[in-house]
Amino acid sequence: MKLQSFLLLLVSIITQTHAQYPSPQPCTGACGTHDPTIIRRASDGLYFRFATNGYINTATSWSLSGPWTDRGPAVNRPPSMNYGTDYWAPDVHNINGLYHLYYSISTFSSQSSGIGLLTSPTLDPLSWTDHGSIALDSRPGSPYNTIDANLIQAADGRYYMNFGSFWSNLYQAPMSSDLKRASGTPRQIAFEPTPPQPLEGGYMFREGGWYYLFFSKGRCCGLDVDPPGWGEEYKIMVCRSGVVDRGFVDRSGRSCLSGGGEVVLQSFGNVYAPGGQGVYRDPSMGPVLYYHYKNWNIGIRDGDAQFGWNRLDFSSGWPVVR
Repeated sequence: MKLQSFLLLLVSIITQTHAQYPSPQPCTGACGTHDPTIIRRASDGLYFRFATNGYINTATSWSLSGPWTDRGPAVNRPPSMNYGTDYWAPDVHNINGLYHLYYSISTFSSQSSGIGLLTSPTLDPLSWTDHGSIALDSRPGSPYNTIDANLIQAADGRYYMNFGSFWSNLYQAPMSSDLKRASGTPRQIAFEPTPPQPLEGGYMFREGGWYYLFFSKGRCCGLDVDPPGWGEEYKIMVCRSGVVDRGFVDRSGRSCLSGGGEVVLQSFGNVYAPGGQGVYRDPSMGPVLYYHYKNWNIGIRDGDAQFGWNRLDFSSGWPVVR
């Protein structure tokens, strides 16, 4: 225990000397979260935040800074897919007035996984209809792991599903017109060749003629039990491409299929292991990066993860946290 405490203290000291980023914007109320996704309800402007936690934890607020109110689970029934008992990494979108919430079902360190879909006209807890699997599943031996779903609409109006974690990293599949099924063969879009290949949580955002592929790289969990080496914890990375389904590179031109990636946000100060990110185009603030992170003043257990958000500046052609 003394050795573990010493290692945690050492990591904390190192983070204090690392290059600084802007602090997360304030959060009050129910700020605990993991793998959040956010959206603002069109009818009244109320923000909803959904997150990994049992049956999809739901919180609401009139401001991204809070106060956030815990509204309980989005659904009150177990998943229809038999890959696990919890809903993971939700991804929410307003599609022509109907809210779509994609989710993943799996267990930790397992490749037996699947992606499903819930829809709701209101976003309210227990208002969701489960459409089950979107026909993206994986088993041991599959080339990918079907978790961490993210829907993106291309400039031509077609939709694609990004997904993947560790096993060969990030993939993308075209979606059917009703957005209930994957309709083509998945294509690999990002890969870290160095074992243990820690890429996951892909999230794509279209801005200024570019498709930006954000992803989390490093260890997400168990950081208090088995502290990773410095820099091996979660950080938020990005590559970009002029097309939706291939050709992603970092600022130096290195391919995202060959370990490329530009750091957007990493550990500094009291902020540790930021990741599980997404980007939301807020009607008043523009692009907003949201994520979870551990705060050294609170703790670095899995259950200590906090909601973080910052504005993003794309004026240089690359996203910069503000």
